[in-house]
Amino acid sequence: MLIGLNLRAGISSASALYHDLQQVLGYGALTAALLPSIPTLCFAIAGAGTSWLVRRVGVEKAIAIALATLTAGLALRAVPSVGMLLLGTVVSMSGLAVCNVSMPAFIREHYASKTAAMTGVYTITMSFGATISAAVSVPLAMQLDSPSLGLAAWAVLSVVTLLAFIPIALAAHRRPTPAPGTATSPWKLLKTRQGLLITAFFTIQAIAAYSIISWLPLILIDGGLDPATAGLMLGLAQVVTVVTNIGLLAVAARPGGLRVAFMLASGSYLLGAIALLALPTQAAVAPALLLGFGFGVFALVLVVISKSGSTTAEATAMSTAAQSVGYLVGTLGPFGMGLARSLSGGWTVPLILLVAVAAAQAVLAWLLTAPGRDGASRDRGGRNTGAITIVPLQEGKPA
Repeated sequence: MLIGLNLRAGISSASALYHDLQQVLGYGALTAALLPSIPTLCFAIAGAGTSWLVRRVGVEKAIAIALATLTAGLALRAVPSVGMLLLGTVVSMSGLAVCNVSMPAFIREHYASKTAAMTGVYTITMSFGATISAAVSVPLAMQLDSPSLGLAAWAVLSVVTLLAFIPIALAAHRRPTPAPGTATSPWKLLKTRQGLLITAFFTIQAIAAYSIISWLPLILIDGGLDPATAGLMLGLAQVVTVVTNIGLLAVAARPGGLRVAFMLASGSYLLGAIALLALPTQAAVAPALLLGFGFGVFALVLVVISKSGSTTAEATAMSTAAQSVGYLVGTLGPFGMGLARSLSGGWTVPLILLVAVAAAQAVLAWLLTAPGRDGASRDRGGRNTGAITIVPLQEGKPA
């Protein structure tokens, strides 16, 4: 739960403060477009090495190292300079990357019989952390009289989490080391049908989600809202995610419910993107609610990843492949929206592109949950139930 609180706080807090940071530090359009792209880029690059790190030190110590890295990076952002802002963001997001990839494997290792429930707890607290950070970062920065200190303040939360997690890492260190098994290559999983679909869906939802997480406050500020209210709208979207994660995971666990849950979330995001494009800024509550519901698809795809394969190593490999490729391509979301805004002089073109991405996500959700695909659960009569099941990832099976 503590780890979940950290995993979006460092991103949502920055998103709410980008306007103030640019005003104080004076960086230009290129840096403004680059900053929201750093998280997904780090998630891809650092995340690609997580499978190796977990094999070397174990999943618990890998998470401890990641939390220490996150704390150091957040603390660096206290220095009011563009260089430290960029460096601190790279370091902290690299720590988050390792946590992102390791957590499905950690849940698989310690809560194998409660994967969906624990993934729900983890993603709900993650959304809660994003909600609080988005809502209070601007007032906190005003209280501290510095947007840089408003960013760095979240290092306190990561320190608390690291101190709480150290006993778990030490206990894991004292356990006998299991005999090494056959390494599972993350990249070979992209040759399987399930691996390819999971990775493609994770990629498109990363583009969609981080485009909004990175730019929603500025979209609303440019439309006439004050920065504090704009940050609250992002917080509202995250609050909705906290609630809907519970409902979506409950629906997905029922026979025939996996496709329903995926389509509800993806359809809501599509409607939210259209509403953000078509409705006036004064009606920002409506797209915030719809987009927040759509963010719930992240919990669903994490459950599918955690239950993929027959071992923790395979789940880690699937998490590495999906998140590394997904976040690398997902960088095009926040960066592309920022660039399109600079080139077009407004948000109309970027939001049209976002609607197209949301439509593509709905199509991939349908394909991922299609009856008869790998991972579909069947009853005794051979009918597809849609329930989430553990699925072996056969590396030799062609896509």
